[in-house]
Amino acid sequence: MLRVVSKFYVSRSLSTAADIFAGLRKTKVRPAKRVHPVPTYGGRHIVTMLPGIGSGPKMMEYVTDVFKAAYVPIDFEIIDINIEKEDQIKFALSSMIRNGVGIKGHIPQLADTSANVTLRSHLDLYVYLVHCKSYPNIRCRVPGLDIVVFRQNTEGEYAMLEHESKPGIVESLKIITRENTERFARWAFEFAMNECRKKVTVVHKANIM
Repeated sequence: MLRVVSKFYVSRSLSTAADIFAGLRKTKVRPAKRVHPVPTYGGRHIVTMLPGIGSGPKMMEYVTDVFKAAYVPIDFEIIDINIEKEDQIKFALSSMIRNGVGIKGHIPQLADTSANVTLRSHLDLYVYLVHCKSYPNIRCRVPGLDIVVFRQNTEGEYAMLEHESKPGIVESLKIITRENTERFARWAFEFAMNECRKKVTVVHKANIM
C-alpha cells in the first residue's frame, strides 16, 4: 500500500539538530484533535476505501478478504474516484473526514491536477510514513532491517504551482514554509524519542529542482 524509498540522494546525521528541539524529551506526541466522532454501528467501524485503478482494486480485494477471514469489525465505504470529476473527489474527502480513516489504491494524476495532492492538502497529511522492517524466519535481501522513513508530503513540488508564462517557457514554484518544516521535523524527533530510536537522518532531493 505504501511506496518504498529506493534511493537516497544526500544524507547527513542531525546529531546537533537535537539542540533546536530542546525540551522535547519532556513532551509527548499529542494526538490530533478529532472534529468528528469515529462512526461505529453495532460495534463496527467504517473505513473509507478508494480502490483507484490498475493494481489498486485487486489490492483492496485482498484487504477485504484478509479482514473478513480475521473477523475484523470493519465495514468499508467504497468510493470509486473519477479524477476528472471534482465532485467525486469532494465526496471522497467528506467520507474520510467523517470516518476518520481511509485506505486507497493507485490514483493517477492528470497533466495539471493530482487527486493525491488534493487529498493530502485538504486533509493536511503532511507526514508520509513508511516502516521498512525485515522479520525473522522470512528470507529477505537485507536481514535485520528496521528503518522508518518520513517524507514531507504537502510542500515543495507537491504545491503543484506550475504554469507556462509564454509558449516554450514553463515556471515551477517550490514552496517551503518555516512553520510546516518545523512541525514536520518536530514530528520526526518526537516519534524517534517515543519509539526509542537513536538517530534521525535528514535526506533531501534538492537536485531535482
